[in-house]
Amino acid sequence: MTRKTRIRAALVTATALVTAATVTVGVGAAGTETSRKPTKKEIAALFDGWNAALRTGDADTVADRYAKDAVLLPTVSNKIRTDRAGIVDYFEHFLANKPAGHKIRTVVDVLDSDSAIDTGVYAFTLTDPRTGEKRVVEARYTYAYEKRDGRWKIVNHHSSAMPES
Repeated sequence: MTRKTRIRAALVTATALVTAATVTVGVGAAGTETSRKPTKKEIAALFDGWNAALRTGDADTVADRYAKDAVLLPTVSNKIRTDRAGIVDYFEHFLANKPAGHKIRTVVDVLDSDSAIDTGVYAFTLTDPRTGEKRVVEARYTYAYEKRDGRWKIVNHHSSAMPES
């Protein structure tokens, strides 16, 4: 084997090893990063970001957590919201009650690296803006998330008050 042939063989072998190592650590052959599957804890924590957005009192900030084509079936409205304007409208009214939410039970199903579902029960303390009276509303919820442009977005959010008291 000539020196030139040995160098070429070494380069081919080195390239193959680097490619294999790169794919193993999560970078595709074209050099773009491949998504890793999120943990259940990471998906469950997306609620914390949504809840923090509620605390801003700004409906647009909350709506930013939703995908452009998201569907919202809200807790305290009979109207299905299927666009940003509808989602903003709902939260403008809902935020007037200064909602403070917390999860009671959560069940997360990570479908793949770009989609997951968080289902469970949460409770919101709502304050009547006229009287200051507080009430707690327990509800069942489902958030369907998709990773879009590198950010987790809510694509479907269903929340309904618990039927039994």
